[in-house]
Amino acid sequence: MDFTASERATLGIEWELALVDRASGDLAGRASEVIDAIGEPRCVGEFLTNTVELVTEVHRNVPGAIADLRALRNKFAAASDPIGVAAIGSGTHPFADWHVQTLMPADRYLRVVDRARDWGRQLSIWGLHVHVGIPDPEAVMPVMRAVLANLPWLLAVSASSPFWGGVDTQFASHRTMLFQQLPTGGIPPTMRDWADFERTTDAMIRSGTILDVKELRWDVRPASRFGTIEVRIADGAPSLFDVGAGAALTQCIVEEALRALDRGEEPMSLPEWAVQENKFRAARWGFDTNFIVDADGREEPARASLARRVDELLGIARDLGCEGELVSNLVIVDSTSADRQRAAMRTGSAVGVVDTLRAEFLR
Repeated sequence: MDFTASERATLGIEWELALVDRASGDLAGRASEVIDAIGEPRCVGEFLTNTVELVTEVHRNVPGAIADLRALRNKFAAASDPIGVAAIGSGTHPFADWHVQTLMPADRYLRVVDRARDWGRQLSIWGLHVHVGIPDPEAVMPVMRAVLANLPWLLAVSASSPFWGGVDTQFASHRTMLFQQLPTGGIPPTMRDWADFERTTDAMIRSGTILDVKELRWDVRPASRFGTIEVRIADGAPSLFDVGAGAALTQCIVEEALRALDRGEEPMSLPEWAVQENKFRAARWGFDTNFIVDADGREEPARASLARRVDELLGIARDLGCEGELVSNLVIVDSTSADRQRAAMRTGSAVGVVDTLRAEFLR
């Protein structure tokens, strides 16, 4: 499989958004109308008709990508307002009924539902995907392992899906638990190098598990045609501030791993059991837990461990021009989107949660 090597640590962001009716706050399956009204090729449809995705160009730094997204967001807002539709960025909708959501008529989406039935149809969920450029395919697997070792911080800081069907699931990221039910979702299998990835995907295609590599919906995956790794761990982001924080953390983690490889060292990694447990803890409790930080099972309080990681990455962030965005993660840690949504529910209603998310989207 060819890997189109790209400029090191360059950045692309895909921001999935849920469309909501401006009057009721319920999901609105009107993506085609919105996309046609915008007339922007980087505003595209996704799995469900209630979803649009804003896609940046390739950028060298996070501020450039955020400026690009801001322009796309403003185009979206101007075009969608007359239609009576708004957008929210969240991993799940606070009260919508997944049973009545409709699919975009694309073969690859229909295949998901045909295979997974209700587990597929339940995927009324939204995420933030960050692509980071990798110059050499042999770096892909070590970098992916490093991203997985950092999974709990990437997930906890983005957690934005506490509600499902109007009920508090007691998870900070219910989206995480839903998405990993697909056999091609969740944490990827352990692969030693690029050749091992090629063998794995060849076998999956031969067995009919996937038709092509685009059907791999792992938390982090190679995107061969772009020359990137695509980090898909994060819940949907409510605002450009949250997008910037998550993108900076992701870009710095990848560059840290690449620098380790430059020195002939193995990048940060954790055993599979620890990656899986950290993922569950971040999804369940957000930052109100401990994360496992080494192969011996040593734990650190989640908030303190994020502060340590931000401090370790600050020099890289300065080099990449995203120091402010990286430090923004320390602002989010005490009030994630999941926390804010629960606070809005306590003082109002599920519709009030949607109103809060609508306001955050436009900040």
